[in-house]
Amino acid sequence: MKVAVWDTYVTRKDGKIMHFDILVDENTNDENEIFEFGKSYLKTVSQEGQPLTSKECRFCHIDRAPAEVENQIKENGFSIIEMENCN
Repeated sequence: MKVAVWDTYVTRKDGKIMHFDILVDENTNDENEIFEFGKSYLKTVSQEGQPLTSKECRFCHIDRAPAEVENQIKENGFSIIEMENCN
C-alpha cells in the first residue's frame, strides 16, 4: 500500500512543539478528514483542543507503507509516526 504522509507540527499545552506524521491511504485527500485523524491522535496524548489546521499539517510525500502501518490504516483510517515531543 502506498500512503500519503502529512507532516504535522502542533504546539503542546506546555508550549513545546510536537512533530508527528499522519499517514493515510494515498487516495485519501480530504484535508478535514486528515485533520480529524490528527485531532483524534492528540486526544490520546492529552493534547486535545490544540489547533490542527493547514497551518500545522501539510502534505509531504507518498511512500510505501510497512505491514504494521498498512494494518493500522485499514483498521483506523490512519497511522501516526511520532517524531519529536509526543510524550
